[in-house]
Order: sequence, then C-alpha cells, then structure tokens
Amino acid sequence: MARIEKAISFLQGDLTDMDVDAIVNAANNDLQLGGGVAGAIRRKGGEEIQRECNKVGPVPVGGAAITTAGRLEARHVIHAASMALGGRTTPDALRSSVAQSLNLAAQHRLTSIAFPAVGTGIAGFPMRECAEIMLEETVRHLQGPTSVENVYFVLFDEQALKVFAEAWRDKNKQLTSRAKS
Repeated sequence: MARIEKAISFLQGDLTDMDVDAIVNAANNDLQLGGGVAGAIRRKGGEEIQRECNKVGPVPVGGAAITTAGRLEARHVIHAASMALGGRTTPDALRSSVAQSLNLAAQHRLTSIAFPAVGTGIAGFPMRECAEIMLEETVRHLQGPTSVENVYFVLFDEQALKVFAEAWRDKNKQLTSRAKS
C-alpha cells in the first residue's frame, strides 16, 4: 500500500505543462480535439497531434489511443475516450477509458502519466464520482505488474483538487481497513 500511496500525486495546474511520459486527453471516441482539455492540447501541442488522431481514430467509447505529444513537454498523449463526440461520459465508459489509458502506458513501458478529471468538463460527469472511479482504476492498475511508477492527477481548479484529495483520503481508509481484516 505504501508504494501505491507514493505513486499517486495531486496537483493544481495546467496538464499541458506536465513533463511526464504521457498526459491523458479527456477525449471523444472520434479523437477530435475540440474544446476543453483536448483543445488546450491541440493549441499547445500543435496540429500534428490531431493529424495522428485522425490516423488512429475513431476508437470505441471506453477505449484509448496513444499519439506523440507534438510541442508539449510530455512525450505522448493518451486519448481516453470516455464519450462519443457531443455525448456524455458514463461511469462504465470512464472506468474503461482510464483502465485502457493505464494499460497503454504500461504496454509502452512509460513510467509517468498525468490525468485531468476525465469527463467532468464538456461531458458533464460529476467530479466526486469521477475521482472515485479514476482512483479505483489507478489503484487496481498499480497493484499489478506495471511500468507505471508515478500517476499525477492535475486538476484545473482548487475545488477539483479538494474533491480528488477527499476521495483519496476515503479510498485510503477503505484500503487500510481491508488490509487490517
């Protein structure tokens, strides 16, 4: 459990400024980089990311794809398709797209990955439920064999940071009580 606690960090800031192996795009399944996180990735990283997305997409809702990161500090962008273009994120799609993102990172032997609060912007998913699902999938992934050593949750504002931190405290309590029984 201590290894998992050390692997997970929470930051308030701009995901596109992260110097990690991969940042995660809260994507639609067509991999169209429109607004929100995807738009910021396209603006800062360059149109080459969209061109790569056009080659690898579309992907199923709940799936993920990996591209290079253009001019970003990160080396890759993993596109977590938690919704259809113009649609909403569901718990199952969020769970699957986060798990697929972590699996892609491990398949590419990446050690660091940074997530936004996937699905909470344009797709309208509730922040607390997002935090719980994302943390559950991250812990599940880190409990198995993986190259991933550092998972950052980079939240845009103080309120989102607070929600993720509270969800993590609650998750730690659950994990600790299970370990004791």
